[in-house]
Amino acid sequence: MQRTSRVHVAGHTGLVGSAIVRRLLADGCECVLTASRAECDLRDPDQVDRYFAASQPEYVFLAAARVGGIHANSAFPADFIRDNLQIQTNVIDASHRYGVRKLLFLGSSCIYPRECPQPIREEYLLTAPLEPTNAPYAVAKIAGLIMCQSYRRQFGMNAIVAMPTNLYGPGDSFDLENAHVLPALLRRMHEARQGAAPDVIVWGTGAPRREFLHVDDLADACVFLMREYDGMEPINVGCGEDVSIRELAEAIRDVVGYRGELRFDTSRPDGTPRKLLDVSRLTALGWTPRIALADGLRSTYSWYCEHAGAVRGA
Repeated sequence: MQRTSRVHVAGHTGLVGSAIVRRLLADGCECVLTASRAECDLRDPDQVDRYFAASQPEYVFLAAARVGGIHANSAFPADFIRDNLQIQTNVIDASHRYGVRKLLFLGSSCIYPRECPQPIREEYLLTAPLEPTNAPYAVAKIAGLIMCQSYRRQFGMNAIVAMPTNLYGPGDSFDLENAHVLPALLRRMHEARQGAAPDVIVWGTGAPRREFLHVDDLADACVFLMREYDGMEPINVGCGEDVSIRELAEAIRDVVGYRGELRFDTSRPDGTPRKLLDVSRLTALGWTPRIALADGLRSTYSWYCEHAGAVRGA
């Protein structure tokens, strides 16, 4: 992938896609191709076909997906499996038919089994049952991964798969019902501080442990993999460290400056007990993250405050 290559970022307005666009532009990429949903609905095969015929991308980052937290996955399971299957099927197939040189597909750490040995190695995929609360999304992402491998076997397509851990950063959704845990907590505590609320409700027991990676680090890893990795097997992308939800909530409380109490609502589901990725395969290739969680929380909160009223979900 050169500076003059035609690079399409599918899902460029989302958390991951927008970070990849920022990374490519910072690298001096001269032809970053994007299309809004109005210009090309990736769920529609005819629209995707017309877009690829007109734009002729050489490299594709497939970051487009329907995503959300536990509540969204539980409330809209049909939407999650349908939309993600449609998006990835259309983009992967069009990439093959129009001769894309290389495609990077974004999987997710949530596609690993619920009761998975820790840290999670890539080969643990499909070795045990999934977490029920996000099974439709996980099944769709697994299908995308296997589709990439199948197109490689049958057609020789250079399709690689990155498996990111939990992400956060600028451009995230801060919807209180449907967002992931970190942005939802950040917004709750920000509003509690503004309203002098005595406490903030945190879903679940606070015991589950999660690994968090700043989205700019993920974007850097994706560009690195696009340039340096050509293997069939998926590659975990994370920082190799995790925190409990309670520890995360306390860290966010400190960053926001909220002085009230944390109240854990144990009627809400915890989800998977622990998700920590084994990132040794990626580290061996020569990539490591640069943004510590404490620094990332501070910069994300600053971004949220600067864009209050315009952020997704606000």
